[in-house]
Amino acid sequence: MINRRRYLASTAAFAFVPEIRAAIPLGKTILLQSAWDTINIGDIGHTPGTLRILEEHLPEVKVVLWAMKVDERIIEMLKRRFPNVEILQGKLDGKSSKDLELQDAIKSCDLFIRNSGMGQDLSYMKFCRQHAKPYGLFGQSFFPTMVQGEGAAERIELLKAASFIYTRESKTLRILEEAGVNAKFGPDGCFGIDVRDDERGLATMKKLGLEHKKFITVMIRTNTPKYPGVDDPRPEKLNPLHPTPKQIADDERRAAKYRELVMRWVKKTGCKVLIAPETIKEMGHNKRLIYDPLPRDIQKHVVNLEYFWNADEAASIFARAHTVVCHEPHSPIIALANGTPIIHTYSEFHSPKCWMFEDIGLGEWLQEIDETPVEKMASTLFAIDDDYTSAQAKVTKAMAFVKSRWADSSSTISRTI
Repeated sequence: MINRRRYLASTAAFAFVPEIRAAIPLGKTILLQSAWDTINIGDIGHTPGTLRILEEHLPEVKVVLWAMKVDERIIEMLKRRFPNVEILQGKLDGKSSKDLELQDAIKSCDLFIRNSGMGQDLSYMKFCRQHAKPYGLFGQSFFPTMVQGEGAAERIELLKAASFIYTRESKTLRILEEAGVNAKFGPDGCFGIDVRDDERGLATMKKLGLEHKKFITVMIRTNTPKYPGVDDPRPEKLNPLHPTPKQIADDERRAAKYRELVMRWVKKTGCKVLIAPETIKEMGHNKRLIYDPLPRDIQKHVVNLEYFWNADEAASIFARAHTVVCHEPHSPIIALANGTPIIHTYSEFHSPKCWMFEDIGLGEWLQEIDETPVEKMASTLFAIDDDYTSAQAKVTKAMAFVKSRWADSSSTISRTI
């Protein structure tokens, strides 16, 4: 909140005067590295969110998308919403025609932007420096190991060479500042998402018996490997191939809290619950740990989505949900972008990105899953229900702050190119 207050003060003028930025000559190009995966609606949602921000604030700039992973449905979604964005794939060190086309696009662009995410990849920084191309980081999170341990000096030097760095939460901002790296707070690009598949979303709601603003969605995160069961190469092992007995017990204990929350919601309101996937790997675990153990009379009010949806269908359904309760962060982001209240039950072990909700003013809806008793989760949910109009106003206020930060980051991008 200290970080948010600081930036609220520094950006207050954006609420009252038009954005002032440098005039951009025609023919300028940004190359955006994004589209991290196809099996996580957050990794899908970053891309249309940031493309929308660039489109609104820098309409005169051509954007080329370096898509790391896409499939037909994602490409169709992006082309429908952003028909003028060129989509490339390839590798920085490859020799195929796709690789060379990508490399030429980076060499000829005016600015390279790495979109919101995690990771300690240095290859794009090195490539840009080799070819004298400015690069910036948009809505990033890092673990402290980015600036600590073996190889830290090189990583810090490359970070310092960036034209700009925006971190999506204040903890990463402090990590970088303490290492002598200049950075500013700039929310996750997924907050900009405006793609919707209402046709499919409404059909799904009808099939599942979900009524507008009369159902909540829930999803936990388990200590299980990524789909389809590959080893996690990171030292943190956020998706362990072989969970320890403690990690298995953690999953079961956390799921028990969610089951209790579901039962309290159903008993008090009589409304439904949708178990909704943020990542494909959790679909079976959420059914196994939340839905299957529920009493039969509660199960009648609970549905488990049995297929993995695209980010645009998720956005359509989250927009019509009462509240999104999720152990992962990006379903809540998509919900907020569509005006829906959230509760993010987080584990900081998974990354510091959880703190972005406090940084935009929603600290009361941010609850550590192990430390927070189910009674507190339930009271927060029912407080939202008791005064839903006020809860929606909090969403509106938080999103207004997010948009003020886009104005700042877009002005920086404008000056850079």
